[in-house]
Amino acid sequence: MAIILPPKKDGTRSTIEADSGRIIIIGANGAGKSRFTSALQDEMGDRAFKLSALKGLYGADEDTTLKQLFEKTFGKSAFKPQSASGVDALLALLMHDEMLNLINYKTELSTNPHAKLHKTKLDIIAREWKELFPGNNILVESGKFLFSRGEDPRSYSALKLSDGERAAIYYLAAVMYAPDHGAIFIDSPEMFMHPSIMQNLWNRIEGLRPDCLFVFTTHDLEFASQSQDSTVIWVRDYDAASVTWDYDILPRQDGMSDEVYLAIIGARKPVLFIEGDGIHSIDAKLYPLVFSEYTVKSLGSCNKVIEATRTFNDLNAFHHLDSFGIVDRDRRDAHEVEYLRGKKVMVPEVAEIENIMMLEEVVRAVASARGKDEDRVFEKVKRSVIAQFRHDLRQQALMHTRHRVKRTVEYRIDGRFNNINLFEEHIASLVNELNPRGLYESFCREFRRYVETDNYAGVLRVYNQKSMISGSNVAALCGLKNKDEYIKYVINLLRGDSQQGERIREAIKNCFNKPERKKKIQSENEND
Repeated sequence: MAIILPPKKDGTRSTIEADSGRIIIIGANGAGKSRFTSALQDEMGDRAFKLSALKGLYGADEDTTLKQLFEKTFGKSAFKPQSASGVDALLALLMHDEMLNLINYKTELSTNPHAKLHKTKLDIIAREWKELFPGNNILVESGKFLFSRGEDPRSYSALKLSDGERAAIYYLAAVMYAPDHGAIFIDSPEMFMHPSIMQNLWNRIEGLRPDCLFVFTTHDLEFASQSQDSTVIWVRDYDAASVTWDYDILPRQDGMSDEVYLAIIGARKPVLFIEGDGIHSIDAKLYPLVFSEYTVKSLGSCNKVIEATRTFNDLNAFHHLDSFGIVDRDRRDAHEVEYLRGKKVMVPEVAEIENIMMLEEVVRAVASARGKDEDRVFEKVKRSVIAQFRHDLRQQALMHTRHRVKRTVEYRIDGRFNNINLFEEHIASLVNELNPRGLYESFCREFRRYVETDNYAGVLRVYNQKSMISGSNVAALCGLKNKDEYIKYVINLLRGDSQQGERIREAIKNCFNKPERKKKIQSENEND
């Protein structure tokens, strides 16, 4: 869906494509980002659903959509801002829904003795609450909401919750009432939130409403930097006389500007450089959900990732931040992989990012989450992938041979020679030294062994084939439409932090070199 942004000072208006996902509006205090957000809300019309934890916890705002929803349910005279907060209004709405559910259940029982209670908004919120705050529970007693903590048998009202807990319950409950395919506007999403739960909370909330567009207004650059799969709008200034703004849509394919990036460095959080353009690449959607302890930054090519990781770590004494990179394995041999890992560039045990989506445990987790027989699904996927690889075996062997020859020539040709004659002799000797046919036949033998022994992991490690996901039929076997739906489902599982999402997260982490091995390589490198 095309969204028209507020007017710029030069009279133009930018347009962005967004339906569901994230828009982040950032800017310094006084830059006009709140007015910019209000103008965008007006553009959205009835789709806009406005929320603010500050107003929700400490007094209702006349312009909040929540107030209008409350009055629609209970009548215009029911909501009294001076005596009720947004949290109180939400708890009342939840209780109202619980009562309606019970009434409907009793009505159904009169005609169907096997009728069951339907899952309510409160059931969903209670589940998310326990995941966010392990050991804590939400109770309903005598028409009131109560909370309990750990093994303590005593319960308490919402008034005894911390500001962070109240903000969490406010947002979890409020988004459940947003209109279908709405635009949920969040003012200062970082307010009251401890950094340790903030990203987890918002990933869960967005997982509850994947149909909605989330628009965050913030001056917290760390929050913006962690949102790779987002459209980031940087509001610089506002002209009240002409009601226009100076703003830019940050180019995700190149990462954030130097000014913003320097601010991120000030946040003192480790950085993870990855490949991809930050818009369509799987890398930018996947890795922030797997390596949540890092600020993930897309750089494009693998060479940029390697160089940025080296440069960043060379300046460690200046910024005191650790940094790692991730590049695809592609056709690198064991020596190249070990060298990169020694330089803090992580390399997976699969050829490319698409192959990560085909890891055995990932396929099994998706199949299980979709209610399918994971053994049956994986066996079919495995047979299909190995059959594809058998068909492409010689082509793949040739591509690996070309890569090995190219890399060897690059290494050997860098030697120093005193004259052109020595250089010519060296070049002439390379043909016999390289032995491309011998390399090719060696790769063919290795790849045939993978096929003959059904070595699925070995195939994923060497097989560069972007059509593998489509060709394997894994999406249909899991009850999904196509490759894009399959990838999106994996991302949503990771975002929701479910049991199956945790299986996927661990499988992906295990696909990279183990920390103890990385430490050993680094130690050997330093000794050299």
